[in-house]
Amino acid sequence: MSSSFHLPASAPSGQGASSTAHAPLSPRTLDRPAHLAMVGIPAISHVLPSLEIIRELVARGHRVTYANDPLMAERITATGAEFVPVESGLPVADNDWPADPIAAMRLFLDDAIRALPQLRAHYDADPADAYLYDIGAYAARALAEAQGRPPIQLSPTYVAWEGYEEEVAAQLWRLPGADAYRERFTDWLASCGATTLDMDRFPGRPDRALALIPRAMQPRAEDVDTSTVTFVGPCFGRRLGSGEWRRPAGARRVLLISLGSAYTRQVAFYRRCLEAFGGLPDWHVVLGIGRHTDPAELGEVPDNVEVHSWLPQLSVLEQADAFVTHAGMGGSSEGLVTGVPMIAVPQAVDQFGNADQLVSLGVARRLDTEEATAERLRAALLELVNDPEVAARSAELRKQAVAEGGTARAADLIEAAVR
Repeated sequence: MSSSFHLPASAPSGQGASSTAHAPLSPRTLDRPAHLAMVGIPAISHVLPSLEIIRELVARGHRVTYANDPLMAERITATGAEFVPVESGLPVADNDWPADPIAAMRLFLDDAIRALPQLRAHYDADPADAYLYDIGAYAARALAEAQGRPPIQLSPTYVAWEGYEEEVAAQLWRLPGADAYRERFTDWLASCGATTLDMDRFPGRPDRALALIPRAMQPRAEDVDTSTVTFVGPCFGRRLGSGEWRRPAGARRVLLISLGSAYTRQVAFYRRCLEAFGGLPDWHVVLGIGRHTDPAELGEVPDNVEVHSWLPQLSVLEQADAFVTHAGMGGSSEGLVTGVPMIAVPQAVDQFGNADQLVSLGVARRLDTEEATAERLRAALLELVNDPEVAARSAELRKQAVAEGGTARAADLIEAAVR
């Protein structure tokens, strides 16, 4: 299942203009295979968006190493990349993230301090030609700058725009603990070998970034510096090992319900969905409940509903007519690129903003969890799928997302940056 973990309004989530000018990235062909290193964090919603880029780079003949926690090893090695173990202390196994945004950011800084010596132990003896890195993997940029190699950030969520610091980040720096956090980050930059010593710029203003989301999902897209950020859209591919879902014979319409992988302990909500859509004429329902919910807790499941702890979400969406989603960036992007109208039921962090963005695009209705009664869920579904304007907007946004280029364009741009 797709989900989205996103730091609340903080520097790790944003990119845009920097004080170092770079020409826009453009596709070129390398005259030799490169050693490309990817450095990530062990959050599934941060790993999945770029996996097909890694697979594509391997298929093009490049040597790709991928540093991450052993928790992600199986998914990484399936792409053909060489796995480099880096032990992480992030609380991804139990999803026990602190509610306080400064405390959450401190976890990422602590993880970077922990990761950098592990990365150096491997890459000082085997440096990469370029370092690709997730928005939360600060140590990768420090390593690349210390080695004089190009760092390229791969963002699984929205990026910063001109004015982001004044409009959003400034609120963060007024919170308790922010001054101590900024001082610690600055001290680490001064000692870690990085050449970018400005704490405000280092995490959130990479010199080059690929945004792996549809541009339509980007707030203030017109104010993003496209000399440093390129929107390539969702990066899909063969998805080896992800499985396929088959639309049942006789199913006239298909509804997918999924709250991703992180915020899935929502038994009461699932029961309301069964009440809303169970037995609904002409509809077959695919309900994803995640690994933290026991199917037995749902009670009686109607005949037109199939329940899964895990499912190949993209495969279902390619055959679906509507999507009830938590509006994580992964699910939102997949809904747009498959042209499926959505009912957004946000659960946490960036999902509320994503839900509003989908509504503003004309392809979704938002129902917060406490508002999502069976009656309102059913009414929202029927309203969506019978609205010709929603269908037209969904088709147009799907076309735009596909045109952004996805996996192949991302790989082209990475090769261009290395050259």
